Amino acid sequence: MTSPKKILVLHTAFLGDVILTLPLLQYLHDEFPDATITAVVTPACAPVLAHHPAVAEVMEYDKRGKARGPAGLLKIASDIRGRKFDVAIIPHRSLRSALVCRLANIPMRIGFDRSAARFLLTHIVKYNPADHEILRNLSLSTPLGRSVRHMILPRLFPSTGDRSSVDELLGKSRNFPDMIAVAPGSVWNTKRWPESRYVDLLRLLAADSLGIVLIGGKEDDELCDRIQHAVGSVSVVNTAGKLSPLQSAELISRCLVLVSNDTAPMHMGVAMQVPVIAIFGPTVPSFGFAPVGRSDRIVETMGLKCRPCGIHGGKSCPVHTFECMLAISVARVHNEVRAAIHARSAQKVKR
Repeated sequence: MTSPKKILVLHTAFLGDVILTLPLLQYLHDEFPDATITAVVTPACAPVLAHHPAVAEVMEYDKRGKARGPAGLLKIASDIRGRKFDVAIIPHRSLRSALVCRLANIPMRIGFDRSAARFLLTHIVKYNPADHEILRNLSLSTPLGRSVRHMILPRLFPSTGDRSSVDELLGKSRNFPDMIAVAPGSVWNTKRWPESRYVDLLRLLAADSLGIVLIGGKEDDELCDRIQHAVGSVSVVNTAGKLSPLQSAELISRCLVLVSNDTAPMHMGVAMQVPVIAIFGPTVPSFGFAPVGRSDRIVETMGLKCRPCGIHGGKSCPVHTFECMLAISVARVHNEVRAAIHARSAQKVKR
């Protein structure tokens, strides 16, 4: 087929999902260097795409806010239609996403066979549950005559301003030369390793003379504040809700290791090439959302018949034991952190 000139990629899911779409955007940019690539995401996700060389334009679709409902859908479809795209690639499998692109009269609309509106697509790609999400997204380039089966890591590009903001934040507290980033939050309650475990872990890390920066959004501020005060050490800085996504990515890049639940900061760590210790409870890596960096580590409880209990987790444990998380000890996570730091130090010596 003729190389497309204007490509739209529409993904209005969570921040972590959008980060996992970046390898597709990067690949399209490399394969079609003369094409203009536009990303449509939610307002919460738009900042993470700033300064990205693969993305020429970011359009915001506030589907749960100002643009919610039929009127908002028609408005975003009209805005997209006016830009006359050749191709729409739709990783998000919702009816709304496919409908927007159909109403925008984009002639080539590519999506998965699991899309709720596959009848609105012109080209359907098999969704392979055994693949990682990055590979699944990359497979959407197949109808464009491209095929890639190797892993491409996402990349984020904090600006000079982002770096200055992190400098300023750290300047207000004791700036430890060696820092660990910790992301204890999650939208899904059962994805959170218990708060008390994080408190005990941070006390051990502080005793190791490590600085700790707590990472998260505004919704995580109270949790991180409680953890900070419970630890009771000047080693801990709570940045939850104080930084933009790219500023958080910049902060993570300055750390030796990131400890995270199965949530968006985990993917930020991968994008910034920082070793990730990922704690999985009700979800499992085989869903395709595990960190894929060379030095990343998974901590999980194997052998439970009740696990996984859902693709996202939930508000409470369905069998009322929460064993998937409670069986993960503080000592185990602490040992993984120390091993990751040791491995990173060994790599630097080799270089």
